[in-house]
Amino acid sequence: MRGHGAAGTLDAAQLGAELGERATLVQFSTAFCQPCRATRRVLADVAGMVEGVAHVEIDAEAHLTLVRRLGVSRTPTVLVLDADGRVVRRAAGTPRTADVVAALGKAM
Repeated sequence: MRGHGAAGTLDAAQLGAELGERATLVQFSTAFCQPCRATRRVLADVAGMVEGVAHVEIDAEAHLTLVRRLGVSRTPTVLVLDADGRVVRRAAGTPRTADVVAALGKAM
């Protein structure tokens, strides 16, 4: 995954879902975003392959305060959180499976 680390921490209350035991893949999507569907498949597949990893999809339009706080400017945007909810990687666009796995390696 291309992108850079970002300051910030997210918790279950902000995400509306529990964090993964080892890492969490957070996807910001919108209803009519075609690449978001492919991103959802990639992230769900990786979360299914790697024990302790959760995938959380957030409707960007319904969570504008969080979107603004995190500087999300397009969908899909993917954040990789470590076990404590710290944002360790971020990228925009549809990621490749290998890049997501590599990003998780840095988070765990």
